[in-house]
Parts: sequence; structure tokens; C-alpha cells
Amino acid sequence: MKNLNSFITLFLFIGLSISYAQLNKNELIMLPEDKQIAEEKLKLFSSESDLPISELITKIGLSFLETPYIVASLENGLDEKMVIDLRELDCTTFVENCLALARTVKLGKTDFESFVAELEKIRYRDGIRNKYPSRLHYFSEWISNNHQKGLISEMPNLNGVKSDKTINYMSTHPAQYPVLKEHPELVPSIAIQEKALTAKGFQYFPKENIPNLYKHLQHGDIIALTSSIEGVDINHVGIILKKGKEFYLLHAPLSGKKVLVSDGPITDFLKPASKNNGIMIARPVFQN
Repeated sequence: MKNLNSFITLFLFIGLSISYAQLNKNELIMLPEDKQIAEEKLKLFSSESDLPISELITKIGLSFLETPYIVASLENGLDEKMVIDLRELDCTTFVENCLALARTVKLGKTDFESFVAELEKIRYRDGIRNKYPSRLHYFSEWISNNHQKGLISEMPNLNGVKSDKTINYMSTHPAQYPVLKEHPELVPSIAIQEKALTAKGFQYFPKENIPNLYKHLQHGDIIALTSSIEGVDINHVGIILKKGKEFYLLHAPLSGKKVLVSDGPITDFLKPASKNNGIMIARPVFQN
């Protein structure tokens, strides 16, 4: 079984490598400045490729401080062209871009095309971009799928609680998503994905258990704030920044309108009145 799994993984990544190589400029949505930013950061951090990826992703994240917030930058139509926007970020694209840049540096590469390949691998289900439904819209699936791809660890040994909530927000609120509003025929496909997510569930750590997790958290961990809102899995995501004995959130919040470090520790996001009821943890890993 172990050999079979290894073969499947190798086959998957060979296929992904071919698909990345076939990406052409007509499939990209970007400005020249986005390429410039990516190349500058890759060159800036190229001398630090020996750092653990957890430390590298944090350093890269800090280099984005003050970058403006943007809403729905990936919503570009049914065909789902590859969006590269490093001038403006939301919470998810901030994490994705930091991870993609860190992985590219760890690979010893400084070219823009290698960065785009890593970002596409991270952003889409099994690394394959195939129209709008192929994007990992729900962050709990983003974590699970990137764990399967060997890019992050879900921290299975920490014995979290399995969520049994129904995930269906996109299919029940299609008017809030420009592509679904314009193409209602996609809603059934999204609903099928949601049913699979609901059936699988996801492991999270309730807010009352967070103090017990502190000894397991690390600088550079990706955390996702789980939601008490009906139909929603995750409210917000960011990167853990350790300062002294406390953990803060390096993130791109709508409220702050830019990339910043939280004023208070991560427990401030989990107060009793908050709609965040816990966290998921994803630890970046790298094997060349």
C-alpha cells in the first residue's frame, strides 16, 4: 500500500509539472508590476533558501506589510484565468502568495514562471486549474488538499475536534459570488463539492482549548479561524508570528484594509462574543 501511494503521488506530480509548463501568457491576469514584485522578492530572499520554510514564509509575509486590502481579486469569470496580484491582497491570497514565494525560494529558483507554477499548485484542487469550480474556495478543503499534495501538515497528532457542520454557503448564497451570479449553472457543481466537504468534516480546535495548544504552535504556522456562521467553514486566515512568549497574527484583514500584524495575541480573535469558534492549523512543509 505504501509503494502504491508513493507511485500515485509521483504520477500526480509528474502530471502537474506538465500542466504548469503548458501555462501561457494568455491565461494570466496581471500587471507588469506584479511580475516585478515577485521577482524582487525572489531575489531578495534567494540568499535565505536554507532557512526552514516556516521562518521563510514569515519573513516574506512581513515584507508585504502595508500592502492594501482588496476584495474578490480572483473573481475573473467562468474560465478561471490565473490571477497574479501582489499589489493588493486579501487574507487568502496573502497566505497563498507567501507560501508560493517561500516554496519557490526553497526550490532555488528566482524566475517568475516558477512562482506562478507554485501558486497554481497551491490554489487549485490537486493543482489543476479547470474553470471556476476547480479553485479551493473553502479554506478547510484548501488545508486538506494541500496536505495531500505534501505542501502543508494538518497537525493530525494534536487530537482536535471533528466538525460535523453542514458546509453550503456558496450554493445557498450564489448572488454574493460574481461568477455564480452570472453562471447559475455552476451552482450544482459547487453544491456537490460542499456535500463532499460536509461528509468528510474537518478537524479544528475549539476556542476554549487554544491555551493548551500554545506549546505546539510555531512561528510561521498558518491558522484558519473556524466559523460559527451557518454554512461557513472558515472566517479568516493568517500566519502566526511569535513575539516573546505570545503568538500574533500576520494577516490581511478587511477591517485593517492592509497587511498588518495584529495588535493583540491570537486569543483576541476568539473571545466569547466572536463568530470565530476555534482554529485550524496548517504547518508549511518542504521536501525537495
